[in-house]
Amino acid sequence: MQLNIMNSRVIALVAQNKERWQLGRDQLFIAMDLSAENLPPGTRLAIGSSVIEVTAQPHTGCKKFVARFGLEAMKFVNSPLGKQLHLRGINAKVVQPGVIHVGDTMKKT
Repeated sequence: MQLNIMNSRVIALVAQNKERWQLGRDQLFIAMDLSAENLPPGTRLAIGSSVIEVTAQPHTGCKKFVARFGLEAMKFVNSPLGKQLHLRGINAKVVQPGVIHVGDTMKKT
């Protein structure tokens, strides 16, 4: 696991304002379906000049997430549906290093 990725709509919901997004400690916030069905482990994603690969290690949050966003937020992202949709996010590793910028499009390769 080198990168933590979270859906931008989910962090917007739990953080309540953009200034608090950084408290999630994820490196990338993207507007993409992170569900296991859409992005199973091994899926490669291109962003900017880099390529990353989704890993199998779950990203479920911890007591820091609870302290920052509350117990209800943790229950929400770790509910059965939340886990299926990977609402807390996914982990990925770098396959091809590169440069990315805010606003770059991420796509499956």
